[in-house]
Amino acid sequence: MRKNWFSKCMLAVSMASIFSAGPAMAEKTLKMAYALSTNSHYGAGADAFSKALDGTAKGQFKVQQFPNSALGGEREVIEGLQLGTIDVAIVSTGATLNFVPKTGVFDIPFLFRDLSHARKVLDGDIGQQMLAEFPKRGLVALAWGEQGFRQLTNNVRAVAKPEDAKGLKIRTTENPIHIAAFRHLGVLATPMAWPEVATALQQGTIDGQENPLSVIVSAKLPQLQKFLSLTAHVYGPALVLMSPNVYDGLSDADKAKFKAAGHDAAIAMRNYVDAVEKSGLEEVKKQGMQVNTVDHAAFVKAVEPVYPQYYKQFGKDFVESIRSTQ
Repeated sequence: MRKNWFSKCMLAVSMASIFSAGPAMAEKTLKMAYALSTNSHYGAGADAFSKALDGTAKGQFKVQQFPNSALGGEREVIEGLQLGTIDVAIVSTGATLNFVPKTGVFDIPFLFRDLSHARKVLDGDIGQQMLAEFPKRGLVALAWGEQGFRQLTNNVRAVAKPEDAKGLKIRTTENPIHIAAFRHLGVLATPMAWPEVATALQQGTIDGQENPLSVIVSAKLPQLQKFLSLTAHVYGPALVLMSPNVYDGLSDADKAKFKAAGHDAAIAMRNYVDAVEKSGLEEVKKQGMQVNTVDHAAFVKAVEPVYPQYYKQFGKDFVESIRSTQ
C-alpha cells in the first residue's frame, strides 16, 4: 500500500511539472528587426504588432524587437527572413526592390499627389496584388506600412528650385529609381546603407540625405543638418514582412492573427506619420533647422524627362493607372 501511495505521489508531481512547463514550452520567441529606433514610426508599428499578438495569441508568441539595424541593414534583414534567421521585419521599399522589383513602381518621384492618394492605391487592388508577389521570392508580406513623403536635408544651402539641388552630394537608398531622378537634377547621388549615414554627415563625406519627416525627427537629423527643404519628392511606403519558415507552419487561424497584427502595425505607422506631419516641422525648427517650401511644379516638370525610363521598366499603363487613381 505504501508503494501504491508513493507511485501516486510521483505521478502527481510529474503531472504538475508537465502542466507548469507547458506554457513556457509552447511560447515561441519571434525576432523582429527594423532599421530605426523604438521611438519612430517603425517602433510604433512593432509595438502595435506585438500588442496585437499578445491580445489574440496570448502565450503562443513573444515578439523580441531588434531596432536600430541591430540585425543588419535592410538587405541583410530581408535575406534573414528568407533564410529563417529573422522572423518578422519592418522595411522600406528601397530594400524590397532588390527582391520584388515590381515594388519599385511606388518609388517613382511625384507619382502620388498626397497621403490620401497613396493610401488609396496601397489599400486597393494594386497594393494588394503587389503583396501577393512576395511569396514567390521566399517572403510573406502581411501589410503596407508607411513612412510618409521624403524630404531633402543638407548642410550647404536651402533648395527651393531644381537648380538649387545641382552639385549637392546626397545620400540615397540603393534604389536606381530614386538615383535616376536625382542624377537628372544634377545631384551627386550617393547610395549608402542607413547605419553609415550619421557618420558620413558628421565627417562631411556627404552634404545631405533625403527621408520622410518621421525619419528626420526620430533619427535626430536636426543635430546633423542645417537645411530642410520640403520637396515631397517620393512617397515612402513600408512593409511588414514575415519569414515563411514561421508563417507556413501556422494554422489558418494563427495566420489570420498575424495578418491582423500586420494591419495594426500599418495603422500605427500611419497614425505616427499623421502626427509627425503636424508636429515635426515645429520640432525641427526648434532644434535650429532652416525649413523652406519649394516650387513643387518646377520639380515635377524637371523629372518628367525621366518618366519614359519608368514606363519602360513598369509599363506606361500601370504607372499612369497609379497616377490617375482618385
